[in-house]
Amino acid sequence: MQLKKMNTKDEDPSSRLKSTIDGPMRRKIGIVGFGKIGKYLYRAVREDRATREAIEIVFVWNRSQEALKEIPSSLRLEKLEDFESRGADLIIEVAHPSISEKFGVRFLTRADYMVGSPAALAARSMEPLLQAAKSGDHGLYVPSGALWGASDIRKMADRNTLGSLSVSMAFHPASVKAFGALREKLQEASKMDGPVTLYSGPVRPLCSLAPNNVNTMAAAALAAHTLGFDRVQGELIVDRSLDAHVITVDARGKPRPNGSYFRALTTRTNPAQHGAVTGSATYVSFLSSMLLARGKGAGVHFC
Repeated sequence: MQLKKMNTKDEDPSSRLKSTIDGPMRRKIGIVGFGKIGKYLYRAVREDRATREAIEIVFVWNRSQEALKEIPSSLRLEKLEDFESRGADLIIEVAHPSISEKFGVRFLTRADYMVGSPAALAARSMEPLLQAAKSGDHGLYVPSGALWGASDIRKMADRNTLGSLSVSMAFHPASVKAFGALREKLQEASKMDGPVTLYSGPVRPLCSLAPNNVNTMAAAALAAHTLGFDRVQGELIVDRSLDAHVITVDARGKPRPNGSYFRALTTRTNPAQHGAVTGSATYVSFLSSMLLARGKGAGVHFC
């Protein structure tokens, strides 16, 4: 189905989308989490005629029910354990990485699952979720978000031509939420001028130290499945002069006999207010991912 272009006179231009979608006209969606992204997705469906043609929201859950005041009572899900009663085709997590660990496998027994916090998948305890996605009837969808070239990286991994992959992410210090030993480094770096590297190394340990900030790195590690979380390299930088999130992805092919190799180097600058974990361009990207997360069956898919 071709989504109709919205009337720009009475719709928000920032939510304008044109997309081709296979499958039933309206896909039943459950939203887990009602923070900034959850609210954006909900309001896009309510306010954008084109999106309403493709999406029907069947439930919204949030840890604090008080946050769901604008949601009709018929759509509020009080206990996440009761998600099966709503018959969702796709469940979208935009809450917290712990949701995937507690409910991810159960979600996949009933619906496709789009994980908005892919950093959670770095934990070795999440291996059952990845296995469930590959062996069941439903797919695990990973929004590409700020990862430009996710499908190309995946293709290189599939062809076994990917030699290395590194992702550098730079934020204003107020936009980073760090835990453990990284928190102390962040506190010191917040007092310094210029760029300060908080972490440089394999992506896996970083995902637990700054899970809210490194979802792009996690997506890269999933796309580069021949390298994975232990061989994809991540660098987390803070800089008090930044008013954007700056992400640099460096993908290199395996060296040829003469030492030359393919290289794709991209830098993405996403404007963001100080203290914002999510850049402004990410909201529309999530909405596009929601519309594209369908029809691929079992497996791990990027959208």
